[in-house]
Amino acid sequence: MNPFTPEPAASVAALGERRLLLAIRAWLGDVAPPPPWGMGDDCAVLETGLAETLLATTDGVVYGRHFDDDAAPAAVGAKLVKRNLSDIAAMGGMPGPALINLLLARNTSMAWLQEFYAGVAQCCRQHGVNLVGGDVAQGPDGVFAAHLTLLGIPGPSVLKRTGAQIGDTLFVTGELGGSILGRHLTFTPRLAEGQWLARQKGVRGVIDVTDGLAKDLPDILPPGANASLDTAALPVSAEARHLAERDGGSALVHALTDGEDYELLFALNSQSAPDVFENLWRKDWPTPLTRIGKIIAATDATHATGQAPDGDRQLRDALTGALLLAPGAHGYEHLH
Repeated sequence: MNPFTPEPAASVAALGERRLLLAIRAWLGDVAPPPPWGMGDDCAVLETGLAETLLATTDGVVYGRHFDDDAAPAAVGAKLVKRNLSDIAAMGGMPGPALINLLLARNTSMAWLQEFYAGVAQCCRQHGVNLVGGDVAQGPDGVFAAHLTLLGIPGPSVLKRTGAQIGDTLFVTGELGGSILGRHLTFTPRLAEGQWLARQKGVRGVIDVTDGLAKDLPDILPPGANASLDTAALPVSAEARHLAERDGGSALVHALTDGEDYELLFALNSQSAPDVFENLWRKDWPTPLTRIGKIIAATDATHATGQAPDGDRQLRDALTGALLLAPGAHGYEHLH
């Protein structure tokens, strides 16, 4: 469904900013507190005592980049919230209040925008998020962009991308690849799982997989290290296999590079027993968890030809030592 309308009376321009904000508050219902605790003033007044440390993240959805005319407006609104919830999940936190900034073309459809906010409200209500403010700005014709800023409350420990070491075991939740076939809209942010991970000893180097495993995994590797991956164990999704059949490519490459999986990738320190950890996970979660490999020293990796490796933070086949992707291949690169 296209977010724009040729009818001026049915567009946001017919309302103007003040009446549009009143309409948005009405659409959001009980997830939008009254001012000064919610939208309606220059700043939102947040109650103190939530935590000594707050998490803060921001992410957005842009028409033509994160969704197209095939996406239902409510699903786009939910995706905006869930993208930010996934960041909070990767830190092991609980979501708090949020703000939304809109960049709208004058011909943005009111009907489309109302459905978008219905998706926002439903997702916020599901996860206990209050929308406390934001901003609306006019953009060029054909432009719709929404960015959400979300605060969060840390768990007993703040999970970070740093800290992984050579010898650690690598795990990932869920399945990888092929999200463009629908899962980029329907994914579930791993909030409860992230909070569980924050209570476990030995978990470190945590990141949510948004740009593809090939792009995100190197971000948690220490200098001088490679990832040695069990390609047979990687949780390649059925959608990735379908795409590979359709385009004649490799399902493994799709799993490594497609992105927008929103799964949790993390390392377990070498002092922790992976089997014990997996058993603990399966007692508490139906969410699939896969042991995908280990972090090794770059000098331990060799090409299939036996030549020395040419760098660190690379993804290599655990059986052959060969690079899993051709030079230049990677996940999603912003502004590339």
